[in-house]
Amino acid sequence: MTKKNLIVGQSGGPTAVINSSLYGVVSEGIAHSDEIGEVYGMVNGIEGFLEDRILNFREALPGEQLDHLKHTPGAYLGSCRYKLPESLEDPIYPLLFQKFEELNIGWFFYIGGNDSMDTVSKLSRYAAQTGSSIRVIGEPKTIDNDLVHTDHTPGYGSAAKYVASTVREITLDASVYEKKSVTIIEIMGRHAGWLTAASALARKYKGDNPFFIYLPESAFDTEKFLKDVENAFEKNCNVVVCVSEGIHDADGTFICEYDSSVGTDTFGHKMLAGCGKYLENLVRDRLGVKARSVELNVSQRCSASLISAADQEEAVSAGRFGVQAALNGETGKMVSFVRCQADDGSYKMECGLEDVNLICNEEKEVPAEWITENGSDVSEEFIKYVTPLVQGSVNVPLGEDGLPVFVYRK
Repeated sequence: MTKKNLIVGQSGGPTAVINSSLYGVVSEGIAHSDEIGEVYGMVNGIEGFLEDRILNFREALPGEQLDHLKHTPGAYLGSCRYKLPESLEDPIYPLLFQKFEELNIGWFFYIGGNDSMDTVSKLSRYAAQTGSSIRVIGEPKTIDNDLVHTDHTPGYGSAAKYVASTVREITLDASVYEKKSVTIIEIMGRHAGWLTAASALARKYKGDNPFFIYLPESAFDTEKFLKDVENAFEKNCNVVVCVSEGIHDADGTFICEYDSSVGTDTFGHKMLAGCGKYLENLVRDRLGVKARSVELNVSQRCSASLISAADQEEAVSAGRFGVQAALNGETGKMVSFVRCQADDGSYKMECGLEDVNLICNEEKEVPAEWITENGSDVSEEFIKYVTPLVQGSVNVPLGEDGLPVFVYRK
């Protein structure tokens, strides 16, 4: 009997280690050549697959070239934000599974966040409904760390390390002049403030900048914010504030909407940006001090220079574990991370499996008990949670031009 083939795709926003998860899936698939035939990649996710854009990994990244995926940021296969129809009766589903059959696909893997797990849910449910033997597995990915039923997600640790390191650098830069100033750093996070919370790691001692950290889990009051900043000048003439892009007032209005019109993406999510600039102008106008805003933007998710070694290792493990689970007959599941303790009491992570139908379209927020009562900082419990995830560095090889060596599709 002809061996079934494996296909994998990437979806949603890239991360510094989404290609490490891809490496885990592909390398494990190739290692099981006694059970798995070809290992294919979908170029630009499910959308590209519908247009027959696929590649064969043995040809695209032969030998040691595959290893370079582990330190290449972005999404090697390309991404998409394609939402499958809610109704499984839609003609797109038999079309997809016809294409799977033509390629003799036995295993389907999708690396992504909430919306990607929605795709995994729909495909696995359609497979069950039609009696298809295809195994469908979701591989977690998101710098937002907002997937439920998992301790954390691949991509978050590296993004958190980048945020903390960059905020520390900005703080040192902001402190060079003995003149009142406010620096506002806008960090990604629509509804969950996990990434902004990581800026607390930038502090070098108790009472250090950033003085204030505002997450979307708590209502933001502009008048209280101004008063807090004014009071902070009594301790330091240079005040650094970190805010999530999705901070909002008590009525649920995004602060960025105070000063601009906001569009929506194909999933109906508001495209947020600009709260940092709004607060910069507010501080300058109302407090009369020097103010500036810094938007970290995509650098948070694409920095290879600050990949967390722990994050990279876990991302590879997730990819490998998913393939092993699929070969054991699992389907309709997402690989999860379970936090454990090693024999010496130190941090340890193990992979598990969760029903993807309980994960897709849900969001995990920072627990209320990890946010201070005044809503402007995070607790020590959060610091204990995030610290193990940013540990270790990755040696990214350099080319003759002195710049990092990445792999990419031509």
